Amino acid sequence: MAIAISQEAFDAMVRENMEDLGMDADEALADAVEALTLQGADLSGIIKRVPGEAAARACGAGAGRTEGLLQRQWRVGAGSRRGSENAAIAVRNGGVEALVALCGSARVAQERLLVSALKALSSVLRDFGSTEKFRQSEGPKIVMDILKDGLESSDLLDAGFSVVAAGSAGNEVVKESFMDFKVDELILHVMREKSKTNVQSLYDAIRVLLTPDDNRVVASQVYGYSRKFAEIGITEVLVSALREQVAPSSLPSACAALKSIAVNDEICRLISENGGIDVLLQCIDEAGQQKNKVIARSCCSLLSKLAAGDANKSVIIQRGGFDQLLKLTSRFYEDPSIIQEVMSMVTVLTLRSPENAARAMEVGYGTLVIQALQRFPSSGQTQKQACLMIRNLVVRNPENRTILLNDGAEKLIRKAKVMHGGCKDAASSALRDLGLDNYNA
Repeated sequence: MAIAISQEAFDAMVRENMEDLGMDADEALADAVEALTLQGADLSGIIKRVPGEAAARACGAGAGRTEGLLQRQWRVGAGSRRGSENAAIAVRNGGVEALVALCGSARVAQERLLVSALKALSSVLRDFGSTEKFRQSEGPKIVMDILKDGLESSDLLDAGFSVVAAGSAGNEVVKESFMDFKVDELILHVMREKSKTNVQSLYDAIRVLLTPDDNRVVASQVYGYSRKFAEIGITEVLVSALREQVAPSSLPSACAALKSIAVNDEICRLISENGGIDVLLQCIDEAGQQKNKVIARSCCSLLSKLAAGDANKSVIIQRGGFDQLLKLTSRFYEDPSIIQEVMSMVTVLTLRSPENAARAMEVGYGTLVIQALQRFPSSGQTQKQACLMIRNLVVRNPENRTILLNDGAEKLIRKAKVMHGGCKDAASSALRDLGLDNYNA
């Protein structure tokens, strides 16, 4: 049975570590948590903080001291399980409202204080309850005012857009609030400033704003937001950023942002016309040379989205896309996630296109799909994607059926069907399109 402990006892232990044992604040806090956990104490209801330094009390502290307290609070909890527990407790005890109030009362000249406050705020916005408190406290307006007044500070922009992303996640009404405050126009303005294009949280904010992730809403408005982003020119500046300015660490986020805007064939064509496909193929080649699978995967995912339209399929193939993607698989031949992305890409390119299916087989994708089935039998998603790719290679190209069957496709597909329940439908359809009568067996 877990030992009960009060907040006062926990605070006293942290204080003792600092005053009697000479530990610094972070060390004292970590030591207290570790020691009490080993003793079997129940810490689920404890705010794991340095006594008197909770972010929720920040409004009453001086600016310099408050900045240090907020930075420490953000470092202690960000991204960890303990941080998640702290965030939940802080929300219940008015932490969101206090941090929003601090952001609203601080001046932009107090840059370091505001950056710390915004980071702390983004770390506690983790669920619908916290984002609702953020909205009800006029958080969207306050954050937008800070961003508009702080355009010269990359740190302030990064912290502010991280709050836009965190506050909008899973909350359609917060997204709508930011759109009402013209966050799209602000994003465009920031991105047109070359020195600001590497604000990674800006790309995250775009993706979250354009993701229909609020389960309470029957018909999300984000599709319309995506079209608006495209209409005002954000697609062009995103492609330009990919071409010239995005740091490698931000490139996957930028790809995800552009992918969230590409919601229809017209926007996909617009991205292509602005050189998006050429840029992505170049990025894929560079990622292969540098063995950067994160960038390679994100670029392939965006390219698959753009390939949905027939016009873009032709552009990709004319630009040597088939050869470029096959080269990528040779560099990551032991990585199922990359092989899966490439097969997904080829599946899109060969959909309803016997010419592309014939070309794919000519350059070696028949061999690739057989090797994928052989090398990654335990990866259900890779096996499923291989089956989907086989369907498009053979459904309108009977000459390809013989080639794949002679290479052992039937046995491999049946094995995948038995091993992975999620492959059953795709495997059966692949067997059927290969011309086998007993495809349901």
